[in-house]
Parts: sequence; C-alpha cells; structure tokens
Amino acid sequence: MTDPVSWLMIERGWEVVDRDGEKVGRVEETVGDSSIDIFDGLSVETSFLGRPRYVPAEQVAGITEGRVQLALLHAEVDALGEYEEPPTSAVIEPEKAGLITRAEARVEAPVHRRPEHENFWRRLWLRLTRPRS
Repeated sequence: MTDPVSWLMIERGWEVVDRDGEKVGRVEETVGDSSIDIFDGLSVETSFLGRPRYVPAEQVAGITEGRVQLALLHAEVDALGEYEEPPTSAVIEPEKAGLITRAEARVEAPVHRRPEHENFWRRLWLRLTRPRS
C-alpha cells in the first residue's frame, strides 16, 4: 500500500475511486488555497462528455500517489452537483452604483465557467494527449 500524500500533491488526471475502490473518474482540478494550506475540494471528471462534479474536501477519505479515494459510493458521486469555478474577488457595488462602476466590476470579477468544461473538442484533445498511466 502506498503512503498517504498531501492534497498539494494532487495532479490533474489522478484516478478517483469511491468508498469501495471502484473508479468514478479523474481529477480535473484541485480547489483550495495553497498559500494558507486550505483544501476545499476537487473537480472530478466522471464522464467523457459530462461536466465535472464538485467533491467537497470532507468527502475525500484518502490521498495516495496517483489516486484519491472518496468517502462516497458511486451513486452518491453521480448525485453530486456540477463544479462551477468561483468568481474572482471583488468589492460588491450597490445597485445605485453608476453604469461605469457596474460595467468595470463585471470585467474585473466576472462569474465564469471554464471553457474546457463545455467544449467537446477541448475535452477530446485533453483526453487524447493525456499521458497513459
């Protein structure tokens, strides 16, 4: 058995398994703040065409080199919500803020989805170029 590793070691493409050891997907992104060592969760690719699921850190049972084990069953992983990238930090302006101020806020701190989560060709390219383990 491999020794546990820190969440900071998790890389894109690592295998994600459920509580019983059955493969449920691959890590797409690690969510957290490495500067203050706060692990928030994972974005997990569960199917080729589907959007990634968000797995909160509380549901991660163990991390070893190349593998993340969850405390969830496969059906529970399928029921998880879709991962949406949080908006960047910004000061929220009141509704009475001027038009220019509100327009600047949208540019500085947009709420966005990651384009690779939605683009079929990008997902295909990443799948074909991913190193096989």
